[in-house]
Amino acid sequence: MNNNEITTMDKGYLLSPKDLCGIAFLPRLIAAGVKCFKIEGRMKSPEYVATVTRIYRKYIDMILNEEKFIIDENDVNDLMQVFNRGGFSNGHLDINPNKEFIFPEKPSNMGIYLGKINKYNASKGHITLKLENSLQIGDSIAVQKENSTYFVSELMIKNSNIKEAPIGSEVTVGRLKGNISAGDKVYRISSKVLSDSAKKSYENAENIKIPLNCTVTIKKDMPIKMEISTLHSNNSIYNNIHLTVSSNTIPIDALKTPISVERVVKQISKTNNTPYYFENITVLLDDGLYVPSISSLNDLRRNALEKLEEEVMKKVVRKPITVSAKKDETVTYIPNLEHPKIALSLRNLYFNYDYSKLHKEKISRIYIALKLLVNKNYYDIIDYLAENYDLYIYMPSIIKANYKNIILNSLDAITSRFNIKGFVISNLADLEFLKKYKDTYDFVGNYSLNVFNNYSIDEYKKLGLNRITLSRELNHNDLEEILHSSSVDSELIVYGSLPVMASNYCFLGKTNKCYPDCGTNCQRENIYYLKDRLGFKFRVIPDNLQTVTLIFNSKKLSISTNDLPIPNVRVDMIDETIDEINEVIDTFYNREKLDGKEYTNGNLYRDV
Repeated sequence: MNNNEITTMDKGYLLSPKDLCGIAFLPRLIAAGVKCFKIEGRMKSPEYVATVTRIYRKYIDMILNEEKFIIDENDVNDLMQVFNRGGFSNGHLDINPNKEFIFPEKPSNMGIYLGKINKYNASKGHITLKLENSLQIGDSIAVQKENSTYFVSELMIKNSNIKEAPIGSEVTVGRLKGNISAGDKVYRISSKVLSDSAKKSYENAENIKIPLNCTVTIKKDMPIKMEISTLHSNNSIYNNIHLTVSSNTIPIDALKTPISVERVVKQISKTNNTPYYFENITVLLDDGLYVPSISSLNDLRRNALEKLEEEVMKKVVRKPITVSAKKDETVTYIPNLEHPKIALSLRNLYFNYDYSKLHKEKISRIYIALKLLVNKNYYDIIDYLAENYDLYIYMPSIIKANYKNIILNSLDAITSRFNIKGFVISNLADLEFLKKYKDTYDFVGNYSLNVFNNYSIDEYKKLGLNRITLSRELNHNDLEEILHSSSVDSELIVYGSLPVMASNYCFLGKTNKCYPDCGTNCQRENIYYLKDRLGFKFRVIPDNLQTVTLIFNSKKLSISTNDLPIPNVRVDMIDETIDEINEVIDTFYNREKLDGKEYTNGNLYRDV
């Protein structure tokens, strides 16, 4: 392989999709049976969440009330204003290839386009432009070549100061400094009117609290007592709770001013930082008494509410599940196992490799990616591997609905031609998808099933898995605990570049579906990377079978097993040579360390 020639194919923010706007698809989604829509508000402002929720609520209600479905352009503009990255996209909701899925120019909010700067007075910091959207004092704007935003505090038409300007106005905006010039595009990043409206919608929202009844008893020569009972609630966990708490404080005779009912109510009512409020407070108070420490009433209230929390939690705590395993179903943990069984996973095959030079005696089985098995060009290599090893079909993590029949037909042809031992299951749905192979072939659960305890192992065993690849997130103690009592043979990935993302998008064809004139870069024997701003290269493997791209970590995983003698280990290979594969195999076969060695020969790069 010649990795010396590197060509930049694309650059920019290549993992930044345009925002999905699904309003036009709501009637079809609801008709299809969708019952819930999730608003993605992570790392967004409260105003964003309020605006998006309001608008989608409007159109969902329109459909449910069987009203005429007409989308108001003003609502779309409001959505664009609160956040858009280069406009909106239909995402994967449309049946046609989406060639406008990614917006590589900017990772943050683009805002609403206002127009181009006609004149710029650098000494005064004034820009002049003709507005294609309205603008007012209090809005925020951005200029094309500047990363920062500007608060609009000075707005003029000719020499007159104004508060707002409509579409079509030629305005001057003041106090802008930076890398600005005539011809630059200007965007309204936030609208004061829209932000104020959104804030009112949640700032004045009802603060929902649980109502309580309370009786405080203050009697001579007796500890102060407080009784709490819950009122009827729609939430059943708060129903029928009655409790009593007592204070260590005993009231004494008042020398001057005795404590009043009003003072007791005032202290007990202070529930601001709790999810409760007292709807009714009854005070049973003897005459002429004084409470030595008024803070004791605060402590009494606090203790009572804490006890109430404990009672509520008792109603929601889940009982632990007891799983009993028969002795003959448990895999014996072997702490002194000398050599593990090694599974070799191959995500790529190369015609110039001599696979007969693999250290055959140290490899127990080989996993081959499905997309390689459907390519007849690799049949000679696969014939050799199938004759000399236990060969497993490595199923993709994503199988699109419209490709299922194609894949099933391919699997029938593959299992007829090659001596296949089993399947590596990457998705729970694969168990149903591959059910006709269940009784004939081994099923190995992939790491993507995220198995991290014996409860999940037992459930997967019931579903027919013969071996489990343990989660990549387990620590040493967790692994030891699972190995001691697992009811299924376990496997651990100890080496390789592992996927960090499976994307329903092709970075080479710039689309989410294949189309005839894309250039078919995915079918060339090139090596592709995404290069981030720090210079790290993330291997990219396209799957032309169904337009899914795998992005792999820039760093290779390497785990020593010399103090964790798991009986089965797996090494994942992408571009390693036969010599490099053998060295890794030898190292883990003998339970040695790789000493941090890596076999590594955002812009999108191609190594030819």
